[in-house]
This record gives sequence, C-alpha cells and structure tokens, in this order.
Amino acid sequence: MKRSVVVVGSVNADLVVSVDRHPAPGETVHGRGGTISPGGKGANQALAAALMGADVTLVGAVGDDENAATALRLLDEAGVDLTLVATRGEVTGLAVVAVDRRGENNIIVIGGANELVSPESLDESASVISEAEVVVLQGEIPVESIAHAAELARGRLVVNLAPVVDVAPAVLLKADPLVVNEYEAGLALKILRGVSAGEDAAGEGFEALASALRSAGVPSVILTIGAGGAIVADGEITHVPSPDVKVVGTTGAGDAFVGGLAARLAQGEDLVAASRFAVRVGAAACTGSGAQPSYPRSADALPPEPTD
Repeated sequence: MKRSVVVVGSVNADLVVSVDRHPAPGETVHGRGGTISPGGKGANQALAAALMGADVTLVGAVGDDENAATALRLLDEAGVDLTLVATRGEVTGLAVVAVDRRGENNIIVIGGANELVSPESLDESASVISEAEVVVLQGEIPVESIAHAAELARGRLVVNLAPVVDVAPAVLLKADPLVVNEYEAGLALKILRGVSAGEDAAGEGFEALASALRSAGVPSVILTIGAGGAIVADGEITHVPSPDVKVVGTTGAGDAFVGGLAARLAQGEDLVAASRFAVRVGAAACTGSGAQPSYPRSADALPPEPTD
C-alpha cells in the first residue's frame, strides 16, 4: 500500500557537460553535451521515491521562465503531486554540472526560486507536511525554511544535509535518519557541538563519525561511503555494502539513495532494510548519465544485493 512521502526542497534545471578532466583555476577545457535536464536535490529525491512506488508530494518553487517546465517534466510524468510547487520570482534554480571521464563531477548551483521558499510560504503547505508519513529535507532552500519544515513534520523526518548549511541543531536532533557523507558528517557534528559549519571536518573514521553523531543526540544516522555503500547507526552499527556496477556518472546517486530510502521507510521497513534497498537504487543511478534521467523505474531490475 502506498503511503505519503512529502519532500520539501529544491527544484532545478541541470546543465550537464562532459569533460575529459576538470579544469585547473584559470584553465579552459573542451566539453561535450550541454543539454538541460530536470534536477535539484528536492526534485531528484521526490522523483526517485515516486519511481520506487511511493505516493509523493513535492513542496518547493520554480521561476517564471522556460526552465520551469523542464525542471518539472519528469516529476509530472512520474505522478508526483506538484500542486504545492509555487511560481516565485523570475528564475528557476540552475545547476551547472561537469562530469569527467572517471564519472566524478563538479557542480555549481544557482538558487533562483529555491531561495524564495520562505517559512511563510511553507505555512500554506503545513497540513500536508504535518500529515506525511515521511518528510524529506535537504540543504538547498533557506536554513530558516528547513527549520520550519522540520517543526511542521509529525511523521518520520529524513534530513539529507547536502549541501552543508548552518541549520539549527534542533533539525539534526529530529532527523531519523540524518543522511550524510563523511565530509557532511564531520560538519554536522561540529554544528551539534556549537562550531561553525564552515570549518573543516575533524577527519574521524566512518563508524566513529556515525557513533559520534548518535552520541550527540541524532536519533539515527546513515553515513554514505560511495562505492563502499553505507554505515547505518540505529542502536547498532551496520555496514550496508553497495553492488559493484560500471560507473557512468555519480551526479544523482546520493539523491537516488535518499529517494529509495524514503520510499521504503514509508512502507514501514526498518532502517537497515530500507538502506539495503537504497544502496541498490543509488548504484543503479550510477550506471546512467545525469541525475533524474539516470534513475531506475520500479519495473527495472536493480543491481543485486551483495552477498557477505
């Protein structure tokens, strides 16, 4: 049975180019591609959850420009409820993504309408957010709006602190789970310890970082470790390995993971089981290019779960 997932977050158009290698400062390199496709961490996660069978509502904003239709196209096709995506300002968020031949990417994000998702605008969606089984947040809308959405949530709150922003500690202390990579985990820990998120991470090991976040009061933690899978800290520490796949691009893999995770949490799965599914969704996304266009559909065969 479908249960509701509400994603409060960013909606972008992605300009994706391929390069042999990323340029050094001041250097020009030749690229290929240049297509514009749907993106934004909020939209990506909403689409991934919907494609994995969840009943998804997206709360966010686009601009009054030609990129808005592009940004929403795949979400609409997947049946995501877009009635709470407002038109605010003139410019839809834009991400410029450069992917090198190894599949590594550099991303520049222009906030656009995402910066106009205010706490006051979220009050218009308060009942939908509060009634959701699972609410998903990221770091591409204003920090005060992230905090307000977390306050409104009454269901399970999934916080993906990406990109890292100086959110209120109360947001992280309500996250169940907090989904972060190693870099983000170190900065989240510093937020909870009262240190600016702009400083460098402490460089602790994967399990130590996850345990430290739990000790700091975070209800549960998922530390994503790329091809290594994920570390799940939910009372116990569990390593969830990722399938071995041929990587084409990693642009949207993290968001695919979060969307797959939210879909299974909304179905009532425990955190470890949902993470085992999510790493397979993230791995599948690595086999295609771009973000949303790379996401598997529910009917697609996912990479098999690794055997220990």
